[in-house]
Parts: sequence; C-alpha cells; structure tokens
Amino acid sequence: MSMKNKLPSTSRSLPIALLRARERVMGPIRHLLSDVDLTEQQWRVLRVVQESGKVDPTEIAEQACLLLPSLTRILQKLEQKGLISREQDMVDRRRQVIRITAAGEKIIDANIAASIAIVDRTRQKMGEDRYEALLDLLNQLDEIEL
Repeated sequence: MSMKNKLPSTSRSLPIALLRARERVMGPIRHLLSDVDLTEQQWRVLRVVQESGKVDPTEIAEQACLLLPSLTRILQKLEQKGLISREQDMVDRRRQVIRITAAGEKIIDANIAASIAIVDRTRQKMGEDRYEALLDLLNQLDEIEL
C-alpha cells in the first residue's frame, strides 16, 4: 500500500476524534439530563424552541441537527410531557407551529445554570482562546462541502 493511500492512525482520525470529543462533552450533560428525565435530543429541541419563540419542525430539525422522522417522535414526547405545544399555522394550514410551554421554560430555567457550569468548566480547562478557536474551526468544517 502506498503512503498516499494509508489510513491515518485512529489517534489522528477526524471522525474518531470528533466522536471522542462529543462523548467527553456530552457525558456530564447526559448525567444532568437523566436527573430530569430528558434525552440530549429532547434538550436540544427544547433549547431551539425556546430560543426561536415559535418555530416550525423543519427549522427545529436543522438547528438541532436531527432528521425529521426522529424529530416527530421527540416532539410527541415533549408534548406528552407538557413541555411544548403544537398548533397549525393560521396562514398555512399544512404547517405546524411549535412553542415552548411554561413547564418547558421552567425545566430549562432549573437546569441552565448547571449546563452553563459544564460549558464554563470546559472553557476554563481548554483556555478561552483554544475553546473559541475550536468552535470557529468546527463551524468552518460545518460550512464546507466535502
């Protein structure tokens, strides 16, 4: 096998490094969310809906990095838990509008400080400049077509 076609070692593999980093970051967040009976996907959806005010499922899927079929199930669960409301758009009856409920706001309010503390610990351990540079690089990676 030529050097050109040789795979990098797993310690230098971008997909594996991204998975390792994701697990490192999400471990403490998963632990936090298990105490409030939310999955990380449900939390992401709730945060997107809170941030957006009222929003349609396609926009939620895009912002929360989810496929629409998965999002449909997550929205059903969040609605059953009373954390979001769904209604038809008054202009386009085919379109749904999703809003966070008071109970949804309350669950975010009760957990946002702990979530921010996790982010702050990561930022502190990495150093502000390296943390921001990592976010910039990951956002750039997201914008390029591979």
